[in-house]
Amino acid sequence: MNFTLRELFAKGENFSFKLEKYFDVYEEYFSEFKGKKITFVEIGIFNGGSLKVWKEYLGPNARIIGVDINPECKKFEEDGIEVFIGNQSDPKFWDKFFQKVGNVDVILDDGGHTNLDQIITTTKCVDKINDGGILMIEDTHCSYIELYNSSEKFSFINFAKKIVDDVNFTYPLDIGKKMKFNYSLNNYIYSTHFYESIVVFRINRKKAIKNTKVKNQGVHHGIEDLVIQGNELHVQKIKKITEKINFISLRKITKFLRKRINNKVLNKFFN
Repeated sequence: MNFTLRELFAKGENFSFKLEKYFDVYEEYFSEFKGKKITFVEIGIFNGGSLKVWKEYLGPNARIIGVDINPECKKFEEDGIEVFIGNQSDPKFWDKFFQKVGNVDVILDDGGHTNLDQIITTTKCVDKINDGGILMIEDTHCSYIELYNSSEKFSFINFAKKIVDDVNFTYPLDIGKKMKFNYSLNNYIYSTHFYESIVVFRINRKKAIKNTKVKNQGVHHGIEDLVIQGNELHVQKIKKITEKINFISLRKITKFLRKRINNKVLNKFFN
């Protein structure tokens, strides 16, 4: 009989708890790995309730690995389930971990939840995940809780937002000059997905490439692209102002005022 993840967690022999909305996200991303020969890593073992769930859900071909800072969690190691003890915010731990384990397919971070834990884990694990794999960081609501953050500016959610900017750097135009980061993960992360309290990174080096335009051989009808004119709805004042000015470049003035007025309209969507 096939059980849903929600049902498997409910009947687990060891204690565990998850937020209700997580199960749909788990099913959406982890169901594609069922029955496959993969390596699945969960950070944060607690009382061991989820390790057997992942084993039963993913099937006998899956290698299940748990990671926790508490040495007592070693007791949950059994046939088909490995347990590594270490601090996820320590880069050296991850170096040793991947030397022993090799590359993996899925990492679920349910560990310490601090910005240091989540950011170090992401930066140390992304390049060790196989193409087509997933890094899922959960309990990201902790980015808004002072206890878990050394700095509001450097919360994990802000880090994830920066990755969105980073990925868009692959667009082949001048926007890259404005969004070039010294530290980049856009050679590995193909897409980023935000849910309540969860951020998912899909890893695919083959797809995380510089974008290119693809044109067909159809007839070009010479239709003018009116992309800018569509914004004129909010800049009628520009015409009244520019009509009175005849000694300064009207094009520069119009561009400046268009941006200023449009930004005033758009501002409410970012507050």
